[in-house]
Amino acid sequence: MTELTFAQIDAFADRPFAGNPAAVMPLDDWLDDPVLQAIAAENNLAETAFLVRDANGAADYELRWFTPTVEIALCGHATLASGHWLLSNDPARDRVTFSTRRAGELSVERDGAGYAMALPAYPPSPADMPELLTALGVARGEVLRHPAGYDLVVLDHADAVRALRPDFRALAAIGDTLNIVTAPGTETDVVSRVFAPAAGIDEDPVTGSAHCVLAPYWAARLGQSRFTAFQASTRGGHVDCEAAGDRTILRGQCVTVIEGRFRL
Repeated sequence: MTELTFAQIDAFADRPFAGNPAAVMPLDDWLDDPVLQAIAAENNLAETAFLVRDANGAADYELRWFTPTVEIALCGHATLASGHWLLSNDPARDRVTFSTRRAGELSVERDGAGYAMALPAYPPSPADMPELLTALGVARGEVLRHPAGYDLVVLDHADAVRALRPDFRALAAIGDTLNIVTAPGTETDVVSRVFAPAAGIDEDPVTGSAHCVLAPYWAARLGQSRFTAFQASTRGGHVDCEAAGDRTILRGQCVTVIEGRFRL
């Protein structure tokens, strides 16, 4: 029997049971992909992050993410959780870098009581997708898209975002994209919700990668590079966003809630 170290971490959270939970599993070497997928399905969280030291020296670690059903190109909250896990276990280190297969190099560094994470910036462009509005159950909204797999719908009011009751089957039929709905906030600059039924996640609690799209859009609209955001899921989570050229800087805290051994 093989035993693997793992942790469950609430990301974008300052207390347990908030933010978005992710499993973080450091490995000595990559396991076969079907095994990684089976582990993620067993964890049954939005994402499981797997880490292996980067033998090429391009970064500190290689990083991959799996939902319970598929491997994905980018996951922000599980990257933040991975940085938290590594930095918490090495107090002398202030920054950690990750090489990824489809999202380039990412980083997490200490920032006060939390962390600052550098992800790509994905500025969206206008799109005509009436089927998306229908699946979301809204009569009208500004629709934008980024080809990395992100659809953005902008509504007029935060209450409309909170009141959404999407048709998840119809959303899944549109394709494997992250469906982001946003509006000006009340207690924060921006509010959003995020849906990914085609990836096995009807609603994601707090989605770092969605803010790769939200940050450039709202920075341009608000006329300021840094702003506050709240993802209005049942758990909810606050994200401090900064648009920095081709990078999106997200700030937040993490809480480790489980540490243990996974037996294969």
